[in-house]
Amino acid sequence: MTPRYLTDTFAIAPQLSIADVADVARQGFRAIVCARPDGEERGQPTIKDMERAAAEAGLTFEAVPFAAGATPPQVDVDRLNVVLKGAGGPVLGYCRSGNRAAQLWALAQAGTLPTEDILAAGHKAGVDLSPLVPLLKQEAATGTTSHASPGRRFDVVIVGGGAGGLSAAASLLRRRPRTTIAIVEPSDTHYYQPGWTLVGGGVFKAQKTRMPEASVMPKNADWIRSTVTHIDPDTREVIVADGGVLSYEVLIIAAGITLDWGAIAGLPETLGRNGVTSNYRYDLAPYTWELVEKVSHGNALFTQPPMPIKCAGAPQKAMYLACDAWRKRGVLDAINVEFDNAGGALFGVQAFVPALMNYVRDYGIALQFHSKLVAVDGERRIATFERTTGDKTERVEQSFEMLHVVPPQIAPAFIRESGLGDASGFVAVDPGTLQHVTRQNVFAIGDSAGTSNAKTAAAVRKQAPVVALNVAAALDGKPPVALYDGYGGCPLTVERGKIVLAEFGYGGKLMPTLPRWILDGQHATRLAWFLKKDVMPPLYREMLRGHEFMVEPEKISRT
Repeated sequence: MTPRYLTDTFAIAPQLSIADVADVARQGFRAIVCARPDGEERGQPTIKDMERAAAEAGLTFEAVPFAAGATPPQVDVDRLNVVLKGAGGPVLGYCRSGNRAAQLWALAQAGTLPTEDILAAGHKAGVDLSPLVPLLKQEAATGTTSHASPGRRFDVVIVGGGAGGLSAAASLLRRRPRTTIAIVEPSDTHYYQPGWTLVGGGVFKAQKTRMPEASVMPKNADWIRSTVTHIDPDTREVIVADGGVLSYEVLIIAAGITLDWGAIAGLPETLGRNGVTSNYRYDLAPYTWELVEKVSHGNALFTQPPMPIKCAGAPQKAMYLACDAWRKRGVLDAINVEFDNAGGALFGVQAFVPALMNYVRDYGIALQFHSKLVAVDGERRIATFERTTGDKTERVEQSFEMLHVVPPQIAPAFIRESGLGDASGFVAVDPGTLQHVTRQNVFAIGDSAGTSNAKTAAAVRKQAPVVALNVAAALDGKPPVALYDGYGGCPLTVERGKIVLAEFGYGGKLMPTLPRWILDGQHATRLAWFLKKDVMPPLYREMLRGHEFMVEPEKISRT
């Protein structure tokens, strides 16, 4: 499969086969767009089969089929724009010859690029786009190229259709079924991210951690399949990528956290090859297990960046599962395992450190604190760290056979630019009510919230009813009625079959869900493994539906 590039981020190809999809992923594409209807010729792979192959390869797939000789429908142009803005990397479009995919791209660029540049891009890719010139010029002249949808008003606009946004929406709709809610989410796939550690440990298959976004979207909510470009809290408006304007009475920001892969020099170019992997991405977690199965000697490096990060225990979970597998294979003694942590402690809550240190010693792991990964040379298999001892900081190069990277993580750009962020860029909210400190009609949930709790799905489970109750109160013109206690759960997978289940709240206060005689969270147990592997996935799905099991929030008393 040889793509023909119109730009650095969009290419076209003739009809792909199922076998081609893996090659598309290897070439660095992040999404596939199909512009061809099913059944045009004998033996043509169906859209459904192609979508399944794309999912297995870790790619986003979007079908926008239209007949040869027809002009792409407006809705399809809009959908391509969503994919281009949300893919996070190059996109490949295909049809019978590639021409329809190129036409779709051309109309999506009208008014953004000069017509002559669009034609030149088509010529470079071997496609004559001149029949589109009248339409391209018309849209460029009228300024309709963004295909902006008219302004729409909702009681609640939720930015983000991940765990936080969906759970808050479902919880609110259970309490106020007539509430009008818009959820802005560009992806057609929802991921159970807590399962990626187990994918990297060879326990789950990656496909088990993904599901169609439509299957978890609340039926009474409007799904806006776009990305947010701007929030104006003064006018109470959210601007999305296609130019649409969403007005709100209450805003819930559930946009997650941005993985800043580019902050480490050389990392984006070598991810997924040369022994460089990360369980923080769906398409890379299987490569982690592939490396664990192959490595039998040399240096295996595991990194943790400065806080904040999602699931602060995940960097070392990957390491423990790898060590356990190597020990079972009898090769652990031949592998030098090193944990490079930019912080100064193995875990942020001291009560769980002794149990973890037992495994560190048992596996023979070398701990390097205040050691931050700053560069990766994949071809040479060299990682560069900045290590600080006292007042002295030096750069250290370390060779590796395997490098598991956790990237630095920052607040999404539109939050930082909205005036709603705190000093770190995350939404400035009261840690108890999750209401913005100055904007009473703005709330945050999950990783976007500027709170000190662990950024985990378990935290979202406790936050969702708090946000739902307080948003309902805000819609009624009343003050918040519920408090979040900072609860976060972190199942620290120390070996296949055992977990240290760390549960704690604000200030490191221990907050076990079950009595200690049933589950001792400060020691590795098989019960905690059972909960992580078999109980938490279905519990997560119920959370997305608004079912609140053992998460009754504290009520604010006003006497």
